[in-house]
Amino acid sequence: MAARRSRFSEDFQKDAVHQVVERGYSVAEVAQRLGISPKTLYGWKAKYAKGRKPLSKAENKDPDREIARHKAELKRVTEERDILKKAAAYFAKESG
Repeated sequence: MAARRSRFSEDFQKDAVHQVVERGYSVAEVAQRLGISPKTLYGWKAKYAKGRKPLSKAENKDPDREIARHKAELKRVTEERDILKKAAAYFAKESG
């Protein structure tokens, strides 16, 4: 049986898994945002997260880790907002 070639790069797959495993987003949320099925993302998670220990409850409630996670999320959302503002300005200029 021939190996199936993915239409997504390995880096893309690893980044998607990173958002779930390291940044704490849900599989459904990341899958929707990236335009892939949750089943696909679960498969990638199983493929790339092997050998990693899940966070214990004590580690998961670490305030410093939680603050770092929130800062990373804020940075991502701010970047997304800035991109959308630039796109809106561009399209407003083009249509006006």
